Amino acid sequence: MIDYTKNHIVLASGSPRRQELLRRIGIEQFDVVIPQADESYPAGLSARDTVAHIARAKADAARALTAETDLVITADTMVFLGDERLGKPHSEADALRMLTELSGNRHTVCTGVTVRRGDRLNCFTTSTDVYFRPASETELRAYIASGEPMDKAGGYGIQGLGALLVERIDGDYYNVMGLPLLPLARALREFGVELLG
Repeated sequence: MIDYTKNHIVLASGSPRRQELLRRIGIEQFDVVIPQADESYPAGLSARDTVAHIARAKADAARALTAETDLVITADTMVFLGDERLGKPHSEADALRMLTELSGNRHTVCTGVTVRRGDRLNCFTTSTDVYFRPASETELRAYIASGEPMDKAGGYGIQGLGALLVERIDGDYYNVMGLPLLPLARALREFGVELLG
């Protein structure tokens, strides 16, 4: 059991999927704040270094919204197809472009996570390779019409209808949802939070 009197947990993310994932691993009490972080990053960073940089920037921005004793979790997830970063689609046409590029190909989902209490930080990254099956334009348009792709990096959600496009993955499933749970649990343990204790 988590001692919430000693561990006031804050998720610095507006993602409903990340909130759901925290609850799945037994973290029932946490506050949500949405820091206004600068999500730009230096040119030339690797995929892992990019998400780590932004997760750290979010953690820094969250300091203005949280107490020094709070245990703050921030994360940033990106989808990479080769060297191309695929963010959230700006329109249905953009979603179709992304999904067409992903169809029949392998891409990589990277998440950077920072767990912070005061000046103490634990930062880590996780990457997962995702393989899409070939899909027809009709299928992709039907998926886009569901509305699911529009608020998700890469234009799909593996936990929803997007699962019908995924042939297999190599790595952490929860990373693709936006929060790798086992590495997070290990990081939280370093701050005295035992999820199975």
